[in-house]
Amino acid sequence: MKTAVTIAAMPLLLLTALATPLAHAQDSHEHHAPATAASQQTPAQQYATDAPLRKGMAQIRTAVDALGHYERGHMGAEQAVTSATTIQEQIAYLVANCKLEPQADAALHGIIAKLGAGAQALKTNPANLAAIPPMREALADYRRTFNDPAFEAAAE
Repeated sequence: MKTAVTIAAMPLLLLTALATPLAHAQDSHEHHAPATAASQQTPAQQYATDAPLRKGMAQIRTAVDALGHYERGHMGAEQAVTSATTIQEQIAYLVANCKLEPQADAALHGIIAKLGAGAQALKTNPANLAAIPPMREALADYRRTFNDPAFEAAAE
């Protein structure tokens, strides 16, 4: 029941978060720090990941990869919306379960904001294929920013 409420509230939460600059975004979770301009840059060393982050990002990568089929006309709009919903559900999972250092957490928020915006745009208008490339860019940002060997291996 708690998950259903969280998932149902995701579009509103994403719109609220996107309406405010990331530097001033507030999160109800104590372990999440607001993003700063410095945290949006690629760190000299990649940030450590935890199991929930690796699991959630793997699910998101699978959903974004599936959207490539939609771009080529090999998937229907309903399936694309299902993939976008999966992305939103996994973002909610990350927010609820990841325990990262403040700088890593701030960097993650920039990534999931791009993913969430793309997923919401696609759900709002499935014909909006322009929503997909920024999600791929967010995955590339994750790959550069976080030390996740399984994610790297899947990208190659």
